Amino acid sequence: MSASVLFDIPGPRARMRNGLLTVLGVAAVAAALYGVYAGFDAKGQWAAEIWLPFLKWNTWQVYIIPGLIGTLRAAAAASVLALVFGIVFGLARLSDHSWIRIPAGAVVEIFRAIPLLLLIFFIFYLFPTLMGGGDYGFVALVLGLTLYNGSVLAEIVRAGVNAVPKGQAEAAYAVGMRKNQVMRLVLVPQAVTAMMPAIVSQLVVLLKDTALGYIIAYVDLLNTGFNILPAAIFGALIPAAIVVGVIYVALNMALSFLATWLERRSRRSRRSAAPPITAGPEPIEAGAGSAVP
Repeated sequence: MSASVLFDIPGPRARMRNGLLTVLGVAAVAAALYGVYAGFDAKGQWAAEIWLPFLKWNTWQVYIIPGLIGTLRAAAAASVLALVFGIVFGLARLSDHSWIRIPAGAVVEIFRAIPLLLLIFFIFYLFPTLMGGGDYGFVALVLGLTLYNGSVLAEIVRAGVNAVPKGQAEAAYAVGMRKNQVMRLVLVPQAVTAMMPAIVSQLVVLLKDTALGYIIAYVDLLNTGFNILPAAIFGALIPAAIVVGVIYVALNMALSFLATWLERRSRRSRRSAAPPITAGPEPIEAGAGSAVP
């Protein structure tokens, strides 16, 4: 199919108009960036003495790296638990038994509806009441992220399994598989590739939501960059915010790259799989060493 079927090829006037709009857009972005630069420069935020501490290893070792480790700990623990939660409750919502399907649906809908910050606060103040004094910042943050993002992932899993063509399940049932075998061996493996972009997007959201630990004084990257570091280095709030923002962008890009690599590898493995084995012996052609009756 020719590309011209989908859209008209722009003529000279359209190309001129598009080029003019592109130039104006680039100029507007450049003007906005210059305005930000000039505003920071007027406040002395580009002074060398403010940025110099970020070139010293001691600043990274004492402030930034511990905060980064705290963020990665919370994100890793919450990601694993949220994936398990999402798979279990997503498949439970597809159960034929109403005593499993209805409670699972209620749990997912309730935790999807509660604001994440409220959930973290509730867990943070509930645990000292039930279990006594202690530092429950990590537990509250991880459980809040698990319950909220796990509920979203449960809907992703349910939608991904339902997106697999019905003929796949019917063929599996026809050869005598039970429902748990059909789900585990046929539907879920095929749905993984379709679900991968949505799962990665939700994990990126989870990684960014670890910044909510700042509200309950959990020592993460945001707390380090906006609270601890500016208190130790006077006037370093804006430089610390820029450095922390760059680190968050790098983490999210690395996670997206990992997901893309996993998706491509999954597709290659399916393409390279051996063809199905045909039943019965291959036909023998006439004159191939045996007489034809």
